[in-house]
Amino acid sequence: MSFAAPTPYGLSRLRGYRAKDALPDLGAGLLVAALAVPQSLGYAAVAGVPIEVGLYTLPPALLAYALFGSSRLLFMGPISTVSVLSGSIVRQISHGDPALAVQLTSALAVMAGVFLLAAGLVRIGWVARFLSEPIITGFVTGLVVLIVLGELPTLLGITVPGGTVLDRLVELVTHLDDVKTPALLVSGASLLVLFGGPHLMPRAPWALVALVGGIVVSQVFELVDHGVTVVGHVPGGVPLPTVHWMGVEAVGSLVTGGIAIAGVGIAEGLAAARTFQHAKEELRDDTELIANGVADIAAGFFGGMGVGGSLSKTAANARAGARTQMSNVAAAVVVLVVLVVATSTLEPLPRAVLSAIVVNAVWNLVQPSEFVRYSRVRRNDFVAAVVACVGVLLLGPLNGLLVAIGQSLLGLIYRSMQVHIHEMGKVVDEKAAWGAIEHDATRVRVDGVIVLRPDSPIFWANADLVFDEIRRRVRQRQDVRVAILDLEASNQMDSTTADRFGRLMADLRSHGVDIYLVRVFRRVRDVLDQAGFLDELGEGRLWHSISAGVKAARDAAPYAEERAEDELIDGNEHIAANPTHD
Repeated sequence: MSFAAPTPYGLSRLRGYRAKDALPDLGAGLLVAALAVPQSLGYAAVAGVPIEVGLYTLPPALLAYALFGSSRLLFMGPISTVSVLSGSIVRQISHGDPALAVQLTSALAVMAGVFLLAAGLVRIGWVARFLSEPIITGFVTGLVVLIVLGELPTLLGITVPGGTVLDRLVELVTHLDDVKTPALLVSGASLLVLFGGPHLMPRAPWALVALVGGIVVSQVFELVDHGVTVVGHVPGGVPLPTVHWMGVEAVGSLVTGGIAIAGVGIAEGLAAARTFQHAKEELRDDTELIANGVADIAAGFFGGMGVGGSLSKTAANARAGARTQMSNVAAAVVVLVVLVVATSTLEPLPRAVLSAIVVNAVWNLVQPSEFVRYSRVRRNDFVAAVVACVGVLLLGPLNGLLVAIGQSLLGLIYRSMQVHIHEMGKVVDEKAAWGAIEHDATRVRVDGVIVLRPDSPIFWANADLVFDEIRRRVRQRQDVRVAILDLEASNQMDSTTADRFGRLMADLRSHGVDIYLVRVFRRVRDVLDQAGFLDELGEGRLWHSISAGVKAARDAAPYAEERAEDELIDGNEHIAANPTHD
């Protein structure tokens, strides 16, 4: 593990900015801002904070990522998964205090940023790849269901208390008589625009159209007098950086929540960045962790919420012709202008319009076809996706994420324990080719010698299982005098595995069976050497190929003069001084 200073990777690239990229970047920035502003307002509502928090989040997050990020097109800002996670965590510890909820939301963003920054600095970007795609698919699907259920009361103009998914469904059904027709009409019209508009003009900012249309209709028809809930006063101006000191009782939830938000945010961001990665563009996991971390910290200090790379807005950025991160700088400037001069225009905006924008934004995240594909390709992946989804629905976002992570760990451990051991045979009419006998019965065993190849790495958790199976295979063949282990699948070894190998070697030799090793990586050889087992193995028992090992074993065996299959073994030379893979 090494340490990396947080160099402004994006800044070094922007120094060579070309004037001909300015117009495409400016146009893309304006278009993406038109999409990001309405969605950010909605995501702030999902997170349980005033809608202006969504606007406060965008400029610092976009500028921070432009300075530190390695993707040319990734759009950084509030995203659905982080918003619903943040809201669920903050609601548990804010005790209904709106001011405290804002402070906790910002503190949560800073905490997530600290974890990401630390992970990037010590170069453990690989952790961002830990959750498998099926688990992410299931987790996101569960979150979308929660988000839609949470927005339904606003879309219908009714008030429903919180609770479990089942509680919400029951409350929705029992309150259907309270549905307000004006709110329902506003919601229906907004959803029609948001879902139908892209079929007419795919590149138009339909979220902005719905938002502006909602404001106009609200003012013209005075919807607030007809029972339609509106946004109300939205503070204007650019927020100043602020540090909120949280009480000790909130630290545990902030730490746990910060880790969760960091993991979800970076996973979605990396997926978006890779999806729109240019052929000659190098994406660096550690750089992305640092950039996302700095963006979270910056957003939190300016009163914003946790952020992540947005797939939908990155796609819009790409479609609009953006060429560099200057498009996001342009978007940040647009949001600053909105904060300074346009927040008062948001006051008559019906909340039902924001809910419709949120539902539209998350709807495409649900991919039923992926569940079908998982069930067809690999049943375990389908089960993993379903468990992650159900975990979120039954246990809530944070506990559901913990279930998903636990499932990932269990799945990884389970698969690592399922090591299959192949008995290798000589391929007929080939000079030095060997293959699994179970795959082709024409492959030839060598009298007195058994060649065994584990198909997965051997490590402390599966060493006993692997070596016990090797003992069983040796016992099955009464003629075996030499067991040859092909360790090509193991590129490293721990001390526990080395000790278990020492026991195996002693057990086999006590029963008159010698042991040879072939195709051993240098790191494995070094561990065996440090543990003293290379000396016990003895001279001439470490080889670079199966053929060489088999030939040496048969030459050294007491029945060597009786062998009748010399033509099956090639004449590779002994390289005991340096016999391993590097």
